[in-house]
Amino acid sequence: MPISIRARAPLRISFAGGGTDVPPFPEREGGLVLNATIDRYAYGLLRPRRDRRIRIESADFGVSLDYSVDESPMFDGKLDLVKAAIRKLGDRSSPGYDLFLHSNAPPGSGLGSSSTVMVTLVGLLKEHHGLALTEYEIAQLSHTIERTDLGLLGGMQDQYAATFGGFNFIEFGADRVIVNPLRVNEDVINELEHNMLLCYTGATRRSDGIIEDQTARLEQGETETLEGLRMQKELAVEMKNALLRRQLNQFGDLLDHAWREKKRMSPKIATGFIDEAYAEARKNGALGGKVTGAGGGGYMLFYCAFQKKHRVAEALVRMGGKVTEFAFEQKGLTTWSMDDA
Repeated sequence: MPISIRARAPLRISFAGGGTDVPPFPEREGGLVLNATIDRYAYGLLRPRRDRRIRIESADFGVSLDYSVDESPMFDGKLDLVKAAIRKLGDRSSPGYDLFLHSNAPPGSGLGSSSTVMVTLVGLLKEHHGLALTEYEIAQLSHTIERTDLGLLGGMQDQYAATFGGFNFIEFGADRVIVNPLRVNEDVINELEHNMLLCYTGATRRSDGIIEDQTARLEQGETETLEGLRMQKELAVEMKNALLRRQLNQFGDLLDHAWREKKRMSPKIATGFIDEAYAEARKNGALGGKVTGAGGGGYMLFYCAFQKKHRVAEALVRMGGKVTEFAFEQKGLTTWSMDDA
């Protein structure tokens, strides 16, 4: 009876520091990001085959591929992330397998879904090929495949958040990353879940255009972009301290400050709808909020006084947003095996 390998990794929300993990800023000044993983996941399944075929199916894109272990697949925009991971970690002497991948969030959601799928995939291939990889090595390998091998623009926080899980304060330098897990009080976590909500704006963003613009502005020495990034680092520290000291109203206010500073990094980060939705949420009782990824669409995160949370949700729904609650996930990448009955 064949043994299948399962894996899942959590998606993340970023509170402050996003953008400081995107080159060349961390190499020049060092990046700081405060984020946490939530109960939305990328899932994967690997089922060994008796022949030498590899079959990949993506539920998110509605795409499937089938090719031989001996082939070098073309990078043609169809599941290139998966192909690149198999090329990096594959063993052409071994039999083939079926891969199935699915995520709780749409691509371009701003919750780090593509990088989380990559971490899930690396976890599956690690187990299948019996590779001894640490959490840091899994995250770094996932990052290398995306950013170096495929040349996809973006930062580093998503791969580390998905691999480690929980609340993390992550430091990014020129040649190293340090993940500092935070021991956030359980009452604080409960209160955050009580008072926060996510709103899907209905627009799937292309983060690379925003990141290209932000990077170009940084390279040109634009003061607004540079100051916005530096303030993101300061706010990541302040928000970490507010969490650990149980100062959640201050945390909500800092979330608002972080959003205002984030918008300085590129004019493409906010859209008309995002600005209108944010203003409406604030008018109805949100202390603060921000987009959860590079910007331009995807999910927005809000912190509200609980007794006003329903008013914020109703206002966002009236505008066409899709509102959802969530819980935090303390575990990162998880793999396990199961007999296929």
